[in-house]
Amino acid sequence: MTIIDNIITWYSAHMNYASITALMTIESSFIPFPSEVVIPPAAFVAGQPESVLCTTGNYPVDVLLIVLFGTIGAMLGAIINYYLSVWLGRPIIYKFADSKLGHLCLLSGDKIAQAETYFRDHGNMSTFIGRFIPGIRQLISIPAGLARMKMGPFLLYTFLGAFIWNMVLALVGYLAAGQMETIKAYSHELSVAILILLGIAVTVFIIKKVATKK
Repeated sequence: MTIIDNIITWYSAHMNYASITALMTIESSFIPFPSEVVIPPAAFVAGQPESVLCTTGNYPVDVLLIVLFGTIGAMLGAIINYYLSVWLGRPIIYKFADSKLGHLCLLSGDKIAQAETYFRDHGNMSTFIGRFIPGIRQLISIPAGLARMKMGPFLLYTFLGAFIWNMVLALVGYLAAGQMETIKAYSHELSVAILILLGIAVTVFIIKKVATKK
């Protein structure tokens, strides 16, 4: 039984807004943990009659609150990555990523470099779009910190990206009828689909802006 399996077992018995926030903080930091096993199960529970979020208390279940607390957790994790990058600097970040502990966290210098390249190519908006891209989602806050991106835009883009992603996960939880293995198996395809839809929306917005200027 892996560490993640143990956490999932614990989460099933302690599913509440605090545990959602805590696990989404971990998911959004440099510690690998899939958001697909946090938000969808809670949203699935929320869709059940007279459901509660944990076995030790009679907490009312609200999907929007699940999304909100999940987003708060995602922002906390992103802020941790941001300030660690600011305080430690590029050499130490890359050295940690290539260390044994970094590898246990599924990090590598190549992954950090990939996130930095993506940030340079897309600018501040990458902290929004990157929330939908596997392999970039958890790391995009690191190059933002290394570049000392202004905190206002960083928090805004991170909130919007995390909120939309969690809304989609919550919808999947409602529709999947508890099929968590299916969600995990197709999480990459789900991210790609969201990214395509986002790209279409951005393209339409740009076309409208250009047409308006003309």
